[in-house]
Amino acid sequence: MCKRITLLLLLTSFFSFSQIKGKITDTYGNPIPYVSVLIENTYIGTSSNENGDYHLEVAEAKNYVLVFRSLSFKTQKISVAIESFPFVQNVVLEDESYFVDEILISSAENPAIEIIKNAIKNKKINSDKSDKYTADFYSKGIFRVKDLPDKIFGQKLDLGGMEAGLDSTRSGILYLSETISKITVQKPDKLKEHILASKISGDDSGYSFNTAQGTYYDFYDNYIDFGVNMISPLADNAFSYYDYKLDNAFYDENQNLINKIQVIAKRDKDPVFEGFIYIIEGSYAIYGVEFDIKGYRMNQPFLDNLKLTQNFGYNRQNDKWTKNVQTFDFEAGAFGIKFNGKFTHVFSNYEFVDAFEKKTFTKEIVSFDKEANKKDNLYWNDFRPIPLTDEEFVDYIKKDSIQTLRKSKVYLDSLDRESNKFGITDVLLGYTYKNSYKKWSISYDGISDIMSTSFNTVQGWNFNSGIRYFRDNEEKGTYTSIGTRFNYGLSDDRLRVNGWFNHRFNRYNDATIAISGGSRVSQFNGDNPISPFINTVSSLFFKDNYMKLYNEEFFRLAYGQEVVNGLYMSGSLEYSNRKALFNTTDYVLLKKDKDYLSNNPLIPNDDSVAAFDKHHIYKANIGMRIRFGQEYISRPDAKWNYPNGDYPSLYINYQKGFSASESALNYDLLMARITHDKTFGNKGTLGANIKAGKFFNAEDISFVDYKHFNGNQTHVGTSSWYLNQFHLLPYYSHSTNDSYLEMHFEHHLNGYLTNRIPLFNKLQWNLIVGYHNIAIPDIKPYNEFSIGLDNIGFGKFRLLRFDYVRAYHGSSFATDGIMIGLKFLDML
Repeated sequence: MCKRITLLLLLTSFFSFSQIKGKITDTYGNPIPYVSVLIENTYIGTSSNENGDYHLEVAEAKNYVLVFRSLSFKTQKISVAIESFPFVQNVVLEDESYFVDEILISSAENPAIEIIKNAIKNKKINSDKSDKYTADFYSKGIFRVKDLPDKIFGQKLDLGGMEAGLDSTRSGILYLSETISKITVQKPDKLKEHILASKISGDDSGYSFNTAQGTYYDFYDNYIDFGVNMISPLADNAFSYYDYKLDNAFYDENQNLINKIQVIAKRDKDPVFEGFIYIIEGSYAIYGVEFDIKGYRMNQPFLDNLKLTQNFGYNRQNDKWTKNVQTFDFEAGAFGIKFNGKFTHVFSNYEFVDAFEKKTFTKEIVSFDKEANKKDNLYWNDFRPIPLTDEEFVDYIKKDSIQTLRKSKVYLDSLDRESNKFGITDVLLGYTYKNSYKKWSISYDGISDIMSTSFNTVQGWNFNSGIRYFRDNEEKGTYTSIGTRFNYGLSDDRLRVNGWFNHRFNRYNDATIAISGGSRVSQFNGDNPISPFINTVSSLFFKDNYMKLYNEEFFRLAYGQEVVNGLYMSGSLEYSNRKALFNTTDYVLLKKDKDYLSNNPLIPNDDSVAAFDKHHIYKANIGMRIRFGQEYISRPDAKWNYPNGDYPSLYINYQKGFSASESALNYDLLMARITHDKTFGNKGTLGANIKAGKFFNAEDISFVDYKHFNGNQTHVGTSSWYLNQFHLLPYYSHSTNDSYLEMHFEHHLNGYLTNRIPLFNKLQWNLIVGYHNIAIPDIKPYNEFSIGLDNIGFGKFRLLRFDYVRAYHGSSFATDGIMIGLKFLDML
């Protein structure tokens, strides 16, 4: 392996056509990383790598003026006369000579304030100078890990082969990828990207997710999107969040006075940056930025820190400052594991236009060349603007070599022989047989999985197991899943079995067929508002058996696909034979003096009356989802959809019950739903989920087919998203077979108010206010008003939420209570 790597390193040096190359160091001989290298008054440029090495591709051998620029160092111009390639030009950069005119500094005036005010005043002018352009874009991402364990919480880590590059201490490069693309930009919010080449170390069929879409940070904007809206130091309201200090000043190579301004957060927990912004005197344009972003300021507790730098270059011919190099380094960690990494972006070959053609920007925001992930080393050696470090080069060679081995039938069969060994404990714990080369597996779930064991008053303790077959074809984007599930209740002494077949035809329109059938117990509310785990705890410890169940034998056929961009349609046909169930046990751990309620949600105190008569019914369902303004990424193997945050999503569904045991059980139901999230700058996000529906010919239908609402009587929330449930509503108190209107609103302020309260802001808790409503005929509207705190916890683990809720029937007070949100239970 070592000989092979050495040989390839030597061979690489021969494929350096039309190349200027060298090393950039400081006066002490230390390499300077990520120095912007440009040909003067052009947009032909590159950057040095982590070791200070650079190379620059040029069209021909002639005279050039090279500009080497890095924040904190003096910009250097070097004239070179090139007669042959490769041409070596090493560079030594001196520390920047800073000065601050003492006359400008007085106890009564802070010169940084006036500079920033002028920068804010002129930001639209400066931004508009480069508001429409095309450019070449290059991105490289590297993700390292230190002391990665084999297991976490007893579960073996499966990283899909990414761990192949780690050393004996399980430290090293976990992920390395590169992207070369052409971008088209029209400010403030239009960015189109065509990816020419994509490369992932150790995955010759993968596509890098390093795109310009997620790395476009413009500090002329008021807010910078890092998952939350971070406030730009040049925002209109910046002085409410920042203090500024003139740290130093210097003249650049064009005799522009550059002011180095320290940006200081007024409040630690606000979504703000800290560091330095460099402002050009006179034009007040951005010369560069060096910012630190704390993870807790982005609501990313596992991220310790992210350091963002931007380096701009100047072109005298058109008087434009443009971003040349952007980097962000990050450090993160959890469970004793330390991660760090860096993403580097190079922008070059700008071309500015007065206007784009009308159809330049479409809903397709990223597209790929058909062979983008098949480019060979010669291509990358010619077009990669930043040379690889030895560490990166070795990682590519090592992982590509290991990948070839890992894809071989001999290797995969040898792994399968080891993992497919059957032990006596597998009878209890479960077993999987794999054929990795043909990419299929058969799994048996075992019979002792505590997470699938639950208690209810109809079945008592009940246990689940199953057998599953799965086959995946990544290249075609297809998968097939076939399985059966066994459920046995001790108290009712009944085994129920159902099975399924699912197949996805492609990843372009997600055409999927699903067939299922068998016997099962189901909640009256098909949305399953109470989880088996919560019901188990509620029943055994408080004797509150809120889960109401019935038995059904069923068969269901469903199909769905995206018809056109933004429009997904689905249809299903189902047969269901239903039978009411009764409690079969009064087992409890505590509260033995209390009686369980009946399994009849209509008559809770009488367990002798069935909730409905036994019957069967057929149901047909047609639905559509419309995502207005949906954008998408087109990959050669898939289409990835992204909802447009400026527009809502609309769901329309028509359901018909027919050919029932009795004609009175037949019905028609028309439903609609609108969902939308709207972010208001740094003032948080308002979420809305509005539903409406109307039954027709449904006066005597089964209670199973009523519209049920997602109530909650446990005072425990198991989701971080409360826009589809009520806090205190009894589960079946408002079920209807008529018309209904249901509304849910929540506004997450993301620290907008709590960050301003001294001492309290150190907790990093976020305020949430909510409103929930049901309106059905003949009953006063039900309303809930809530105020709560989210992001509760300590350190990096913030999995709790508390809400105080008041409920009203019309204007009359009904009840109040505390909701405890246990977000980690969402997976149970």
